[in-house]
Amino acid sequence: MKLTRISEIRRQELRQVAYEVLQTEGMAGATIEKVAQRAGASKGIVHHYFKSKQQLFEHAMRHSNALLRDEVIRRMRLARSPEQRLWAIIDGNFSADFFTRPMCHAWLSLCAEVPREPQLARIQRVVHSRMRSNLLTALQSLVAREQRENVALGITSLIDGLWLQMGLRPHGLSAADALTQMADYLSHRIPNVAWSECLQRPETAA
Repeated sequence: MKLTRISEIRRQELRQVAYEVLQTEGMAGATIEKVAQRAGASKGIVHHYFKSKQQLFEHAMRHSNALLRDEVIRRMRLARSPEQRLWAIIDGNFSADFFTRPMCHAWLSLCAEVPREPQLARIQRVVHSRMRSNLLTALQSLVAREQRENVALGITSLIDGLWLQMGLRPHGLSAADALTQMADYLSHRIPNVAWSECLQRPETAA
């Protein structure tokens, strides 16, 4: 059995705390001091593991993306048909654990830093590349080859737009409403599937 070093455990803890601070403070308000205070550690300890605020929150972004990736993968493994695999990707992006106003605010603040932070830009490219690959694979049996890129882009754009709405609306946006919008889009692009039935299933397990 492989043992995890204490130093790596501590780094994981600090990444988790930084992720939590981002949700409440945003990138502008998040500081090393706030992470240290929330973690019950000194500022020096945080700097021991992460050289700068940018590096720490880069790792926090990696952490949040890994959690979302794992959620999507878990749902895809339950899928038993092409349409269920496609819906698993979409449904995972609106999981109750992630599609919250604090999480959307953290995502918006990180996206705002992408033009100035090459590492964050690289992470975003990896995330979008993974999303595109998953969608194109799921769409193989659902739409003609020449339509797949456009449909995948439409799905990605709508997901991003609904996350933006969640973060900007005074009272947010429910996951159910977001998924209804996704089903409506799919019903126009892939009309031979009863997407409304996906809304009635608990995750992809049904």
